[in-house]
Amino acid sequence: MITQNIDGLHQASGVPEKQVIELHGNTTYALCLACRERYEIEALRLAFEKDERPPVCSCGGFIKTATISFGQAMPEKEMRRAEMETLAADLFLVLGSSLVVYPAAGFPELAKRNGAALVIINRDPTGLDDIADLVVNRAIGDTLGAAVGVA
Repeated sequence: MITQNIDGLHQASGVPEKQVIELHGNTTYALCLACRERYEIEALRLAFEKDERPPVCSCGGFIKTATISFGQAMPEKEMRRAEMETLAADLFLVLGSSLVVYPAAGFPELAKRNGAALVIINRDPTGLDDIADLVVNRAIGDTLGAAVGVA
């Protein structure tokens, strides 16, 4: 699952963490900008409340939420993995995306060029509807619920 969500929504829904590729990072934890050590947000919050100083890693680096901020490069590992999974896909399903934020919006195009069927489920039309094999302009929950007989 390739996502631009930064809130851990997919993992909270039951998708195993190793199956989620977060292109824009995650706000539910923090990383050192220097050594990439992981920190839990709650522990950082408690430390900040105690001494009101910004968190600093044991290596001396700054710590921030594990999200990609404006001006930061996209994460290489996640981008490579997303490209590999896209190229391996027989079916590429886009759910609830306007497909205007790149580089993520380029993955459906890449999948289609590589021979995958492209399905877009989104309330509103997207710029890739013309190349999709199937476009469903409805709410995701209703559409997928009906597909599995839950709606």
